[in-house]
Amino acid sequence: MAVPADIDDLNASIKTLVRLKVGERKMLNRFCKKPLYEVTRTLARVAMGVEKAELVIRNARLVNVCTAEIQEGIDIAVAEGRIALVGDASHCIGEHTTVIDAAGQYIAPGFMDAHIHVESSMISVGEYGRAVVPHGTTGIFMDPHEICNVCGPDGVRAMIEDARRTPLKAMANVPSCVPAVAGFEDTGSHIGPEEVREMMTWDGVMGLGEMMNFPGVIGGSEAIHGELAETLKADQVITGHYSVPDTGAGLNAYIASGVRCCHESTRAEDVLEKMRHGMYALMRYGSAWHDMPVIIRAILDNHIDDRFACLISDDTHPDTLIEDGHLDHIVRRAVREGLDPVKAIQYVTINPATCFRMDHEMGSITPGKCADMVFFSDLNDIRVTRTIIDGEIVSENGKMTVGIGKPAFPASVYHTMHMGRPIVPDSFKIAAPEGRTRVKARVIEIIPNRVGNYERLIDLDIKDGFVEADPYRDIMKMAVFERHHGTGTAGFGFVKGFGFKTGAMAQTVAHDAHNLLVAGTNDEDMALAANTLIECGGGLCAAAGGKVLALVPLPIAGLMNDLPVEKMAELVSTLSDAWRKMGCVINSPYMTMALIPLACLPELRLTNRGLVDCRTFQFVDLFAE
Repeated sequence: MAVPADIDDLNASIKTLVRLKVGERKMLNRFCKKPLYEVTRTLARVAMGVEKAELVIRNARLVNVCTAEIQEGIDIAVAEGRIALVGDASHCIGEHTTVIDAAGQYIAPGFMDAHIHVESSMISVGEYGRAVVPHGTTGIFMDPHEICNVCGPDGVRAMIEDARRTPLKAMANVPSCVPAVAGFEDTGSHIGPEEVREMMTWDGVMGLGEMMNFPGVIGGSEAIHGELAETLKADQVITGHYSVPDTGAGLNAYIASGVRCCHESTRAEDVLEKMRHGMYALMRYGSAWHDMPVIIRAILDNHIDDRFACLISDDTHPDTLIEDGHLDHIVRRAVREGLDPVKAIQYVTINPATCFRMDHEMGSITPGKCADMVFFSDLNDIRVTRTIIDGEIVSENGKMTVGIGKPAFPASVYHTMHMGRPIVPDSFKIAAPEGRTRVKARVIEIIPNRVGNYERLIDLDIKDGFVEADPYRDIMKMAVFERHHGTGTAGFGFVKGFGFKTGAMAQTVAHDAHNLLVAGTNDEDMALAANTLIECGGGLCAAAGGKVLALVPLPIAGLMNDLPVEKMAELVSTLSDAWRKMGCVINSPYMTMALIPLACLPELRLTNRGLVDCRTFQFVDLFAE
């Protein structure tokens, strides 16, 4: 480094050196029991039999994700939370060694989700860990941008701290897009290059969360590229969100800017081109988004090298976790689609570890790696019977064997409903243009199980000067109210595809700004649902006939509750029943509803500032000429 010319240059040089030192420290893995440099001598001595292992697993059928083969009769010796030997471990067994006879069961590396929003499960990170660890999930790369949109960096820190009470390795990515697309919505906080620089020094941070502002990336936005630069300076991974069907110059510009992976593919050709360009394709199969069976054809039909493929959940509701599982469920579904089971396991082990440059520590059962492992009996129908994290048995036969501490969220993440106006039935009236007896409205039509939607131009009737919902044609009225700073701003529109015959719903889970979203067939029930959430601090509510049919209170940022996952699953099940009574029969409707305000997904979205055409990124009028 050159000698600084003056005191300002000296200060800048000192800050750079501090950041470099922080970067060096961050390269040490914080998610294993002990760093490798502390235990190399012990591991070597255990492998040679000089010292004895703490744990030896015998007679396993090893799923070797390094060579994509099954090895019979394998032993694994573990010491200091890491693997010392794979092979014949008879000489590693001593008087105090715990020995597990796998009895011919398969053993594979612990499963890792390369892209997950824990907030979408509506439970705390601790409860999330308790739900997924028995299903074989040992690590997640979480993007807490939902709580960040409401509470800012304090919310992210609260998530990282909450994760410490669970054995689950919850590796965090710094939210990149708060708001998702600047200028189109109002959020509770803001993230820019300065915040990214600071948060990259936090213990528990692994990279930058999904860069949804792809127009800013390919358009050369100084602020957006500033965030990318701070991530790259910290030698961290940039995760992506490229949701448009473009495989040409735009995709190239996006990847050239340092983005390493993307979970927003909805076509097989998108997956193929992303992998061809060296981008990890994260194939999504969550509670509502069922893209994987479609896009996995890119691999099945083309017989390509699939080292850049991963399976992820993105968003999973508590009832899905209880009834179906987590990554084990996604792996089973991928196998049913025709994917080789060993490859499917690679997609949730070695591939995500390599994506996040963690394969030197995790993702395989090989000497020196963290001893994160799962047991199961049937390769074609994986049902996890035992999960081990850092050499400790943490679950057996679907139940945790270790305790989870109590949650301790700070007061700052509660009481986040700050409305700038009273909500009454008249709040939902949509005035018609003067002199009209009928209008042509821009209506959002949803696509079940997909993140995209369609813009439809539909003629609607006018009554007493106002445009009303038309449940007979499956058209609901909709509003989004700003709820962070009391500005009183609101956007209005119409939505089609949910099937409501009566009633209304409201939710503060409304990606990504998480303002108050209300939709319904009549103004009275819409006001009731909205005010119910205002009073309880946020959540999801269904109302009909002047009565609340179901309520899922989410007092933590209007996004989560610290109740046990089983109780949250019951509440969500009650909500699902209420939606069905009102006429909705689609899968995970509240999650589909939650994406209506997300102004970075095609085609038409509604925020508190109005209707956004997400193909041109311009506001458009509710009524067309």
